[in-house]
Amino acid sequence: MKALQFRRNLPRYAAARLAGGLTPGRGAAAGPLKLTDLAEPTPPGPDWVRVRPRLSGICGSDLATVDGRSARYFEPLVSFPFVPGHEVVGDLDDGTRVVLEPVLGCVSRNLDPTCRPCAEGHLGNCEHTSFGDLEPGIQTGSCHDTGGGWATAFTAHPSQLHTIPDALDDEAAVMVEPTACGVHAALAAEVPDDGVVAVLGAGTLGLVTLAALRAHASPRTIVATARYPEQRRHAAALGADHVVAPGEVRRAVRRATGSRAIGAPGLGDGPTEGIVDRLTGGADVVVDCVGSSASLADALAVVRPRGRIVLVGMPAEVTLELTPLWHREVTLVGAYTYGTEVLSDGSTRRTFDLATELVADAGLGSLVSATYPLSRYRDALEHAASAGRRGATKIAFDLRDEKERHQ
Repeated sequence: MKALQFRRNLPRYAAARLAGGLTPGRGAAAGPLKLTDLAEPTPPGPDWVRVRPRLSGICGSDLATVDGRSARYFEPLVSFPFVPGHEVVGDLDDGTRVVLEPVLGCVSRNLDPTCRPCAEGHLGNCEHTSFGDLEPGIQTGSCHDTGGGWATAFTAHPSQLHTIPDALDDEAAVMVEPTACGVHAALAAEVPDDGVVAVLGAGTLGLVTLAALRAHASPRTIVATARYPEQRRHAAALGADHVVAPGEVRRAVRRATGSRAIGAPGLGDGPTEGIVDRLTGGADVVVDCVGSSASLADALAVVRPRGRIVLVGMPAEVTLELTPLWHREVTLVGAYTYGTEVLSDGSTRRTFDLATELVADAGLGSLVSATYPLSRYRDALEHAASAGRRGATKIAFDLRDEKERHQ
């Protein structure tokens, strides 16, 4: 089978970090990711099945890996060599079309009894991602034994697969996994009715989170940040009341909440006029879909005392002044993946079921901007890394023709 394989190679990893630092996405040309011919992965158990991807998305964590920017935190949680790709719509051997829920929890690792998070439906919090019948890997796409979506085939446990309605085309279906992240984040935000929410970032995660906030919460006002015109257009269409440049978020939240501004300190001559350092009040909830030092600083500057910050964008190492977190008694929570959600009426639903409905209702398949064959993986990764600047959102690999050629 054809596959993009990522191998452990420290010199190439360093080269990827250098190249990706100069031009995001360019790490693919210098790094340890290579297009190769591989044997299909051997199913780890008798109940595992083969999936042939149709579309497989490229996300921010994939780009961080390719460009050598992923956090060292993940090193014990992956197994080399691996095939990336966890946003997947594909076919089973009987022709059933499915999307992948990529988390490798206790059930897929054949562990009994399961850990407490898995038993409670919080698969993303599995305590056993380095144990059981599989090599380490928090998800399909980071585990040597399973393969991944950037290939013409991989193997999956039935508990990871969700049948997709015929009404959803492939472009919509490949958006289900990232949308599940947005749904989980929106529910983790615990937005008070009639509250004010700030969403930082309008890439794929920011946009699907916006849609999920409108579907599963009742905020009075959503302020969103977006760098580029197409991002601003999508953010407004998906429910943002005010869309501003990142540098304007402090003023925008001040206006939306009626807060007062505290000016930045000058060089010994008092506050600097016109510079908003932080707010006296602020948004009830800030959802950070970027995960950088700058976005977290903005989040702490615009959240109200005893407010809530939800970190959705994958961070690496950040430099951050945490005094406001302490002084204003702010709650900072992470929102990683999905599993089972508790809704406002006390009922429970699978995150992927909620996401499938939201993709259909909000037309999120339109966020898929371009697709590439595996053979053009360098172009695809560079496009994904510069998506916002180029007027794009989600970039995916298209394996539909390759699947037929390599059967």
